[in-house]
Amino acid sequence: MNLKDIDVNFDFTSDTKGFWDGFWERNDGLGSGGADPDSKSETLRLYSQLIWSKPLPNGELMELETGRSRFYLKWKDMYFGNDSITASFRYYRNRPLLEKVKSVVPDYHKFVETYLRKLYQIGGEVILPSAVGGINQTRGFRSDIRDRWDLTLECIRRYYLGEQSPLKDVLEKNKAFFDLFVNFKGYVDFFFFQDLVDQSCSKVLLWLDTPLFIKNPIPQTVNQYFDFINKEIDFVERRNQRIVDYISSQIL
Repeated sequence: MNLKDIDVNFDFTSDTKGFWDGFWERNDGLGSGGADPDSKSETLRLYSQLIWSKPLPNGELMELETGRSRFYLKWKDMYFGNDSITASFRYYRNRPLLEKVKSVVPDYHKFVETYLRKLYQIGGEVILPSAVGGINQTRGFRSDIRDRWDLTLECIRRYYLGEQSPLKDVLEKNKAFFDLFVNFKGYVDFFFFQDLVDQSCSKVLLWLDTPLFIKNPIPQTVNQYFDFINKEIDFVERRNQRIVDYISSQIL
């Protein structure tokens, strides 16, 4: 496979064996995949290897290798894994809100399955350094981040400015990785996150307008929930197009 063969609309749940098997029997009926596309989709691994193997802002060329047992993706002495940058907050403790969402959606199962297939496209994925207790795990466990990528990106913006954030410690542990992009704009441009920042790259455009880094910053109302999901879908579609434009520029 080459860059030109990438289909940005490919749904990575579709080649993740077991993802949809028994989906609605898990998580107390709220739905949960039987396998994780971030680690089990071979198409996602290959797409990531092809797309992110390119010149870095620091002047080096990232040429990712793919492996099976020891590593997912590797370059020099750095190991990377894929991480979904979207979230739907189908937590058991969030059931009261989800029950309200169910009451206004004609077919809740179809609603969830449809948006998951849209969010599990390449525009909804990013590579991060692999490590126990690394960026991916930390942003998921922090009660003031709750796996929100918009808040994670704000933490990365602050990292480059030397400012405090809930993820400051774990980002500093990955200094060698972030040095590859020189500054926040370099990081944003490399990974095609332009639609999540303003034109000057000085402000992150939040998907949910909560005060920064409050406890449990997830949607609290049905309208907020729909708005958050729709903003994620819109972002994935826009980022998919940026990836298409990049691929076209490389194969002309």
